[in-house]
Amino acid sequence: MVAKKDDGSLSYIDRVKKELGRSRVKEFSAHSTKAHCVAWNCTGKYLATGSLDKTSSIQSFKEERLSREFSLKGHEDDIQQVGWHPSDPNILSTVSADKTLRIWDIRTPQKTVACISTKGEVINMTWRGDGNTIALGNKDDIVAFVDYKTHKVVSEKQADFEVNEIAWSADERHFFMSSGNGSVHICDYPSLEPVFQLPAHTAQCICLKFTPDRRYFATGGADALINIFDSSELACVNSYSRLEWPVRTLSFNHDGRLLASGSEDLVIDIAYVATGEKVATIPCNAFPFCVAWHPSENLLAFVTDDKKHGGDKHSRESEKSSSGCVKLFGL
Repeated sequence: MVAKKDDGSLSYIDRVKKELGRSRVKEFSAHSTKAHCVAWNCTGKYLATGSLDKTSSIQSFKEERLSREFSLKGHEDDIQQVGWHPSDPNILSTVSADKTLRIWDIRTPQKTVACISTKGEVINMTWRGDGNTIALGNKDDIVAFVDYKTHKVVSEKQADFEVNEIAWSADERHFFMSSGNGSVHICDYPSLEPVFQLPAHTAQCICLKFTPDRRYFATGGADALINIFDSSELACVNSYSRLEWPVRTLSFNHDGRLLASGSEDLVIDIAYVATGEKVATIPCNAFPFCVAWHPSENLLAFVTDDKKHGGDKHSRESEKSSSGCVKLFGL
């Protein structure tokens, strides 16, 4: 992974440092109480958030600002994850502590396309690249696969280890699961028969994210390390650590050359993937729950716990005013 020169006089990393160095954070109201997940659709026109208020807020992005369009209502408990169809910009899936997966078409937001009951409380969700299958991982470490067209659970398997984030490989023949034992478990798909257990961290492996082209993937662990792996060789090509707490959220930008990471540190770190060099730091008043890069711009959306430090009146009023907001960095 070598830094490439642009046509201009500045290298990629210098240009991005300059670009993001001028950036600021803007807050946009989304929910009545804190949001803890966020995702862009495939075109970057819409942003979805999920909240403790049991709704998903849909915002449109235009002219450097978010505009709240509507809220998707139907879940009976906190929304844990939101995820867009990989190629259809109108289809969104949400999972909740009410033990259901809901599929929505945002062109008809008044009703769900489907509501599928799940075993246990789903905490992780991902779409297969062809858009035909949704994978779910619950608190009881059961991994289930839902057929998007039939809205049926087609298979499920109880893991004998703690399952955290999940993802398909580039060829979609293998399924990756970060785990509580610090490894990434790689299985055949769809059988989920074990293929390889990749050591990644000395403590719990919490996060797992692929670059858009799937050539590399990153893991984040309770050891506060971030590791970058070549997905074909399964070799670690880089490792770095600037955060002091367990890494809980990761996101690659659109060209896979920047990686945003968040933990219980009150910052979001943005690194140049090839070297691990710091590109930018975003100060936060509370730890970030989730970070998500725009699919074609260096624009980062994130949501935080919104619990401020300090006990004065001004701090409490500020906390109340920012609760339920989604934040954008890169404008």
